Amino acid sequence: MKRFWLILLIAPMLLAGCRKQNEATEDAQMRVYVDKLMAQMTLEEKLGQLNLPVTGNIVTGAARESNVAEDIRQGKVGGLFNLKGADAIREVQRIAVEESRLGIPLLFGMDVIHGYETVFPIPLGLSCSWDMQAIERSAQIAAREATADGICWTFSPMVDVCHDGRWGRISEGSGEDPYLGSRIAEAMVRGYQGESLKDSATMMACVKHFALYGLVEAGREYNNVYPDDFHAFNEYMQPYQAAVDAGAGSVMAAFNTIHGIPCTGNKWLLNDLLRDQWGFKGFVVSDYCGLEQLRDHGVCSPSKEEAAIQCLDAGLDMDMVSAGLVELADAVRAGRCSMKAVDAACRRMLEAKYKLGLFDDPYMYCDTTLRNTVILCPEHRAEARKIAGESMVLLKNDRNILPLQKKGTIALIGPLANTRPNMSGTWAVAAVPWRYKTVREGLQDALAGTGARLLYAKGSNLMYDAGAEAIGTMFGREMRDPRSVEAMRSEAMNIARQADVIVAAMGEASEMSGECSSRVNIEMPDAQHDLLIELAKLGKPIVLVHFAGRPTVLNWETENLPAIIESWFCGSESADAIADVLFGDVNPSGKLTVQLPRHVGQYPFSYRQMRTSRLNPGGEFNKFTTCYADVSNKPLYPFGYGLSYTQFAYSNFYLTDSIMPLDGKVEAHVTVTNTGSRAGAEIVQLYIGDRVAKGVRPYKELRGFERLTLQPGESREIVFTLDADRMGYYEPADLKWTLEAGEIEVMIGANSRDTQMLLLNVKQ
Repeated sequence: MKRFWLILLIAPMLLAGCRKQNEATEDAQMRVYVDKLMAQMTLEEKLGQLNLPVTGNIVTGAARESNVAEDIRQGKVGGLFNLKGADAIREVQRIAVEESRLGIPLLFGMDVIHGYETVFPIPLGLSCSWDMQAIERSAQIAAREATADGICWTFSPMVDVCHDGRWGRISEGSGEDPYLGSRIAEAMVRGYQGESLKDSATMMACVKHFALYGLVEAGREYNNVYPDDFHAFNEYMQPYQAAVDAGAGSVMAAFNTIHGIPCTGNKWLLNDLLRDQWGFKGFVVSDYCGLEQLRDHGVCSPSKEEAAIQCLDAGLDMDMVSAGLVELADAVRAGRCSMKAVDAACRRMLEAKYKLGLFDDPYMYCDTTLRNTVILCPEHRAEARKIAGESMVLLKNDRNILPLQKKGTIALIGPLANTRPNMSGTWAVAAVPWRYKTVREGLQDALAGTGARLLYAKGSNLMYDAGAEAIGTMFGREMRDPRSVEAMRSEAMNIARQADVIVAAMGEASEMSGECSSRVNIEMPDAQHDLLIELAKLGKPIVLVHFAGRPTVLNWETENLPAIIESWFCGSESADAIADVLFGDVNPSGKLTVQLPRHVGQYPFSYRQMRTSRLNPGGEFNKFTTCYADVSNKPLYPFGYGLSYTQFAYSNFYLTDSIMPLDGKVEAHVTVTNTGSRAGAEIVQLYIGDRVAKGVRPYKELRGFERLTLQPGESREIVFTLDADRMGYYEPADLKWTLEAGEIEVMIGANSRDTQMLLLNVKQ
């Protein structure tokens, strides 16, 4: 028996040792292979590996005649992106391996952001599930489908922490918290890359946008950022490092500047921090034309060559679209550019291809028989539907209007109720909207055979201004109705009068968020707002199913509507998932990962408020305190908030000790009970507040969470371990992670506002 327990004890250590030995052996084999290949390469061929052109649909004959195809033959291309389809990719790969001198295979990348053809909720919505297994699985399915169609590299995850809902790309990230963002970053990398990149069902992740892109000034795309290092490392940098530590194979440089230098050409960022301090072993790619845009920043001469030299010297390995690095041969020969830097970048690109198994089989991602069995298959769609249901946040449910009963007459009204292309949300470049349901179809299917009646009217356009609507519905999301405002509203009011309950499918269109979709008006668009006012006058219960790609202002809606579901854009299975939640087949469990403001003027805005003089804890106006004169400091809905169709009670919260040495550990215990009448999932959240430190700390910051499902009446004890790793921070002197002696508030609750607190004394 003792021998059995000894084996159990040492087995993990033996496995870890074997894994490290295998990795070392494979690294040595890779070095030998790449050394031999590079010895055969010309300077031009080495520079060619650093070139990433964009392509649309290069197929068969067209590929042979295109300029890109000729560049591939000459060894001037290292990869392509946004080419879809295993057939097309196989043909282009064939040119690379059979018609170029050395036959080096290409990388094929795509913006597989939140799914491929099976589309999951936008990342902001996905984060509201707080379900790391589901998030990892979503990335795994995205990789499985993309690789079945020839793609081996994704420009995801986007891990930028953002405190400004004006920024359109907040939709692409995981919200405002660095701790939660770090856990999601790890899960996404694991999902995409799996246990081995040589598995043809996995793909290489690309962490973006490195770094601090979520801080862009005024929430405006491509703008600059101005953080000090103390706040950068404590508030924003952690998810990037978490993704790197999880083994991400590539990193994308951001458009913005840090320390006054554009990230694409920032040596401190790409070499000193990323490689030397964090130990990153993969390659760095620019964002779209990021190299060329150094000239726009004015940090180099108008010469693209000078920009390319600066970027290469800074540690950039691959140039997306600018074609700057590929043109450096003369500069290298003239001594203006380092051959050592060229070799280092080329090596990293070849190593990436080696790790992906492309040298073993250049066509390993080109099995054309997989498409019909893997992509958008029933299993994937079922999982996407489940995850979509977990991601929605129930903001309000007065008088328990929800879930709706499948009886009587339901009026479905709103411009988002019968649109197919908008369901998947922004950054779904591989989506096939014609294969997805509308909300109207989802509700019809859910009510089939029940005797309930569903009436539908669009009710209004997205907004009154046709030009503004065109901007918000580009890329095939158009849904403008030529009828007059009066005709559309009259139709909606007529069916609303016949109904027992009104479901309003309203909010943003999918392209009102995303890249270059910054907005200063984040309230309900005018035409929809006016329609809601008229509907509310009928005195009938209204359920708002709110579509959004960002935190929005919902003051009027909160005051005047009894029930609100924040559905975000929850992907290809939106329609069925919304029906599941509306009718109670799924109990909503999502919780906000961004707080919802009362006014856009509160931005930048985060629950992680730093300790300050003249605190105003109430949030209302009080002269000579930190407050607004015209609106409360407090959010409309706090970070971590979300309701359920059941209720949860927190009890028996205690610490195993009220005193902890700096190198010690203490446990925080709490019991959570489902006090309602149906099963449901709760997300238990742990916060700390460091009262005294060398650097100013937030009053409250997330440092742990656990998602659990409880049956009615069931209780479960949750335990969090408190130690220096969980409670530390980057101190201001040398930015080392540390825990200092002093009092720390330990808080547990259902959201960042509603917590219980105990005091922990950390001793020297």
